[in-house]
Amino acid sequence: MAFGRTSLGSTPTGGRSIGAGGQRPLSDINVTPLVDVMLVLLVIFIITAPLMASSIKLDLPRTDAGKPNETPKFVSLVVDASGKVFLNDRAVTSDELAAGLAKAAADSRDTEVQLRADQAVPYGKVVELMGIANKAGLSRIGFVTEAPPPQPPK
Repeated sequence: MAFGRTSLGSTPTGGRSIGAGGQRPLSDINVTPLVDVMLVLLVIFIITAPLMASSIKLDLPRTDAGKPNETPKFVSLVVDASGKVFLNDRAVTSDELAAGLAKAAADSRDTEVQLRADQAVPYGKVVELMGIANKAGLSRIGFVTEAPPPQPPK
């Protein structure tokens, strides 16, 4: 050979042979797990960085105007199947209903009317009660319903 000497047990590429037809040991570092972890950290930092940058320390003024743990006020208005009206579980006439709702509106304009009406009550009666509540100054009306019974699996 004109290019250099080779010794016994060497391969033409210069590495040691591991038996007949063996391969060289792999000496490269597998960076795939490192890249995966770095990409996950990058996404986390991209998402959280704007949240941390907008945290401005403020010393807010204190007031008793709106307390977050106050429960909203409501009055219960019930109409049974015969058309009889109940305000806060007390039977009332049409005049007593208007006066009771006006008093509730005077206490707080945010008072909600929770209206429960039997299925047999005509729509006109429900609309009439909504009109009385609206005239009294209560515009927040919630219709209370009952959840249907659960259906057995088929």
